[in-house]
Amino acid sequence: MFPDGTFPSDCPSRVVLDHITSKWGVLILVGLSGRTLRWGELRRVVQGISEKMLAQSLKTLEADGLVRREALPVIPPHVEYSLTPLGEELVGLLRPLLTWTARNADRMLARR
Repeated sequence: MFPDGTFPSDCPSRVVLDHITSKWGVLILVGLSGRTLRWGELRRVVQGISEKMLAQSLKTLEADGLVRREALPVIPPHVEYSLTPLGEELVGLLRPLLTWTARNADRMLARR
């Protein structure tokens, strides 16, 4: 954001905001907070996400440096996901937003 409050269309922060504030991005990040999960475990934590969206979201968050993917050299293949330090920092900032959302969701939806 610039001092005058605008978000220029070519601002890189808009791309990053799109990744981290997407429906699945936020849920994946919070789901990984403070722990390491395998694919199936993460899919159970982020209920309702399709395999395609989980794969796509994880690739995006990994490319952004927020999620770490570790493929362990075992048979059958074993892949673990966790947050990077940057991802953990971001989740610390997202938690107040999620707390606010949980506290106000019923009241806001009742207005519809």
